[in-house]
Amino acid sequence: MSIFKTRQNKKFNYTPRYYKGEENPFEIKHKFDEYRKTVGKVGLKGKFENAWDDYKNTPDASANKRTLIIVAILIFIFLLIIGFDLSIFFSKG
Repeated sequence: MSIFKTRQNKKFNYTPRYYKGEENPFEIKHKFDEYRKTVGKVGLKGKFENAWDDYKNTPDASANKRTLIIVAILIFIFLLIIGFDLSIFFSKG
C-alpha cells in the first residue's frame, strides 16, 4: 500500500433485471430519435437543412393552421390587455 498510488475502483458485471440484450441498457435516448433526421451529428449546415426538411414535410397541415390561429388569438388578447387601440384595423365606413 503506497501513499502516492490511487485506489482502483471495483468492477462488477451487472446486468439490469429486464435487459433484453439488444442495446446498451444505460444509454439514455429520446423516444422518437430513430424517426428524426436532426438527431445525428452532421454539422451545423446539415442540421439546419435536416430541420428545414422536417418542417416542410410535416404530414399534418392542419396542425400548422391551428398553431397560427392560437398565436393570433393570444396576440389579440395581449393587445386588449395592454390597451392597444384596435380601431386602426377596422374601416370607418
